[in-house]
Amino acid sequence: MPGYTHLQRAMPVLWSQHMLSYGFYFANDLERLRETAKRVNRSPLGSGALAGNGFNIDRDMMAEELGFDGLLWNSMNAVGDRDFVTEFLQWGSMFMQHISRWAEDLILYCSAEFGFITIADAYSTGSSLMPNKKNPDGLELLRGKAGRAFGHMAGFMCTQKGLPSTYQKDLQESWEPMLDHAKTISDSLQIANGILSTLTVKPEKMKAALDPFMLATDLADYLVRKGVPFRETHHISGRCVAKSEELGIPMNQLSLEQLQAIDSRFGDDVAQTFDYERSVEMRQSKGGTSKARVLEQVKVLKAMLE
Repeated sequence: MPGYTHLQRAMPVLWSQHMLSYGFYFANDLERLRETAKRVNRSPLGSGALAGNGFNIDRDMMAEELGFDGLLWNSMNAVGDRDFVTEFLQWGSMFMQHISRWAEDLILYCSAEFGFITIADAYSTGSSLMPNKKNPDGLELLRGKAGRAFGHMAGFMCTQKGLPSTYQKDLQESWEPMLDHAKTISDSLQIANGILSTLTVKPEKMKAALDPFMLATDLADYLVRKGVPFRETHHISGRCVAKSEELGIPMNQLSLEQLQAIDSRFGDDVAQTFDYERSVEMRQSKGGTSKARVLEQVKVLKAMLE
């Protein structure tokens, strides 16, 4: 399938490479959540109103019995601290940002202009006016929910910005956004999982969208392997692109003579450059889109999620 930068066709990639890119976003989100849990799972119990407890109770024992990992060590900090809410809202905002970007890609790819995927009817709706429409409402709502999550975070941080130390009633404003945030994330995860598990991928459409111009970098790499510096091969490949545009033909239809007129170092073997599958398989560095590296990424991702 085409890989895109600036929403312009760039280089061939595997569909699995594209989906894995989001897999690693979400794996990092999970790692951040685990780190957040360690940091916020500390007990304030026994701090009193602000000065501590007058009966020398065993705070460590109570924290352990209640499942906390440790204590908030300063009583004034403990009663005024809502960082555990703020940090959760920040985490959720980043997670929902990733959900939103993922949803946007699928919204584009299910459009007639791309046609790479079809969203199941359960997550689509028709139009009240146009019988031909099949709208990706589930994905659009996921994208919209990201704004709701950002609002939770920004709103609560604004609530706290002018507060003096220790407890103020303003801090009651932490619970509503936190609970709604948790529900928003939970619902979004459920919908995203449903969409992903029921969508239909159309590989023939993805292949049809490939264009020889997307192999211009491979053409430059071909000369690099012959010892020509990439700075130079980049310009040479650019001239090949310009020549094919001038002649109104795909770049892979330029004759060897036409290529050699641009640079004499093109040889008979240059034809193999214009092969999309070969282009994908050439990206063999770690993290690349070759099949072997994609399978390696799957193993790494599974390990991250354990």
